Amino acid sequence: MQIWAIIPAYNEADDLGEFLTKIKEKNLSILVVDDGSTDNSYQVAKREADLVIKNQTNFGKGLALRKGIDYLINNKYFDYLITMDADGQHSPDDLDKFIGETKQGSLFVIGNRMENPDQMPKTRIITNYFMSWLISKIAGQSIPDSQCGYRLIKREVIENLTIKTKKFEIESEMLINASKLGYPIRSIPIKSIYYKNVSSKIKPISDSFRFIKFILRLKDG
Repeated sequence: MQIWAIIPAYNEADDLGEFLTKIKEKNLSILVVDDGSTDNSYQVAKREADLVIKNQTNFGKGLALRKGIDYLINNKYFDYLITMDADGQHSPDDLDKFIGETKQGSLFVIGNRMENPDQMPKTRIITNYFMSWLISKIAGQSIPDSQCGYRLIKREVIENLTIKTKKFEIESEMLINASKLGYPIRSIPIKSIYYKNVSSKIKPISDSFRFIKFILRLKDG
């Protein structure tokens, strides 16, 4: 079973090395997409990851993920991809749960932080509940934490998905398009990790309006 972890990273040098080391302990191959970092993220990733792609400017998470996915599809054999964020909010300890899903033949698995969201800011909790409700309605299946980027996706699903977005909307786009193709999406509980001294790159209110506009356009498209 060949599993690759794709990790977009932007100015995460301080903790990236330890994070990648813990992922390597799970015997996963790692591709880091350095999305125009101005710190030493690229150098750290080069030491620890199997592959590193460097963007010269910060294009956004969506485009970084797309570049990583396209590279692996065109250049590497794999059975599954796991997508993770590099900001410390996705615990490598939860990887065993995702890896276990491969033995069940799962096609698309998404983490669910909403069973125990105690550490999550209240604004994010409200936003997540609303967005997950909306996307579940459009997708026609229950997705309790649609904004979670911690995912396991089988190659056949990735190859059939059409991905056009360049920023955080990618997470909603993938779920809706996979659902349109008839793929079941399974949710598994994961840790909810938020650090008070780390500011999220997502702006819950303004990004939510942009998400809604995009999702409704995607629904009608």
